[in-house]
Amino acid sequence: MGILAEIRIRARHVVGPVIGVCAVGYFAYHAVHGGRGLLAWQVLEQRVAELRADAAAVRTHRRALEHRVRLLHPGSLDADMLDESARRMLNYGHPDELVIVIEGNAGP
Repeated sequence: MGILAEIRIRARHVVGPVIGVCAVGYFAYHAVHGGRGLLAWQVLEQRVAELRADAAAVRTHRRALEHRVRLLHPGSLDADMLDESARRMLNYGHPDELVIVIEGNAGP
């Protein structure tokens, strides 16, 4: 029996396990680094947390705006709110008032 025959006999016993190890390695790599792997899952979890914080801020802002709108309804009209809105929209003020303009808040 020659060397080639010996290699063939031993290769039959090695090829199966080598293919199995390669398949397990392939799937393990993609379970961590793939598009739906652990790292992608962590990125998605972080994005969800950011979006939840943004949603909470938007909800708070919306509640404040709804409260201001409720103050302008005819049944519960707040004279101060009406006066403030009219002055801002019409750019009016009393002669004895001091107006301080803050950049980013100018205009209605």
